[in-house]
Amino acid sequence: TQNGAMSAYYACVNRNKKSITVDIKTEEGKNIIYDLVKKSDVFVENYLPGKLDTIGLGYDSLCSVNPKLIYCSITGYGPDGPYKNRPGVDVIVEALAGLMHITGDPDGKPSKVGVALTDICTGLFAHGAILSALLSRQKTGIGQKIDCSLLQTQIACLANIASNYLIGGLSAHRMGTSHHSIVPYQTFPTSDGYIMIGATNNHQFTKLMHHLDLPHAATDHRFETNPQRVQNRDELVSLIESKMKQKTTEEWENILENSGVSFAPVNDIPRTFEDPQVKHLKMVKEVTHPGYGNIKLTDVPVKWSHTTPSIRLAPPLLGEHTEEVLGNLLGYDKQKINTLRDMKVI
Repeated sequence: TQNGAMSAYYACVNRNKKSITVDIKTEEGKNIIYDLVKKSDVFVENYLPGKLDTIGLGYDSLCSVNPKLIYCSITGYGPDGPYKNRPGVDVIVEALAGLMHITGDPDGKPSKVGVALTDICTGLFAHGAILSALLSRQKTGIGQKIDCSLLQTQIACLANIASNYLIGGLSAHRMGTSHHSIVPYQTFPTSDGYIMIGATNNHQFTKLMHHLDLPHAATDHRFETNPQRVQNRDELVSLIESKMKQKTTEEWENILENSGVSFAPVNDIPRTFEDPQVKHLKMVKEVTHPGYGNIKLTDVPVKWSHTTPSIRLAPPLLGEHTEEVLGNLLGYDKQKINTLRDMKVI
């Protein structure tokens, strides 16, 4: 933050990283980057397209320093085209790429998603692309440039919504938590909260009606198949809502447990981290931070059979590792580091 304090947002995305500060507009600063590139496999940047080319840190310049380098550029709208110079912001791209239009209640305003998923998914696409490029380099010995953008990511993440339009000409609209082509598949109010229920086939629907004590609905001709349930959505949803309001969320959880029907309470964030399955998966990791003591972070969400990834480093303070990286990795001596600091290059 502006006063030098670490934000919780910064902490969640910067664990296992080291931080150095370099004035890359100076020749001395650029030389530090060149020295790092000589020892690096991957370079990631998210400046406006072409910005780093103007100061000698574009792909062509760094490729000449290390031809095996994987150079990944992450932008808002891609490296060229009419929007290339627009700043890339998650929520703006949500609006442009259709996600905001299909998010929210049917009669409400367009809504942003609760977390910056376009940002996160772009990072995941970049992660996969970098790994693919490294694998390709093993075979060819040659690095390459990767271009990822928020816009391309969000278009790809429209998934079935995009296919429905491109193949069938169907334009999606806001449906709250319900589904265009599956009923029942939405949240229902209970006497003290909400519960999400999804009966994705006839067998699950019959089971759900049995556990809700609505056996007549399972044989009602209006609800016999999913297309009929979609056609008679309002009548079926009204019937289920009336029943669900009669008990608490916890009571319905107990009734539906082991029913074979997909369900979950709509948890707030504290309840999410108190959930027994979340605790079982050990998704919270406590690490020691040099400036803030013990802090809790979400852990690595993937488990491997033979390797054990972990949070090895707490989120760094700004420039915390400058001297360590320049000295240990690049071999700069103390005098050179002090000179660079006196020149305000680092």
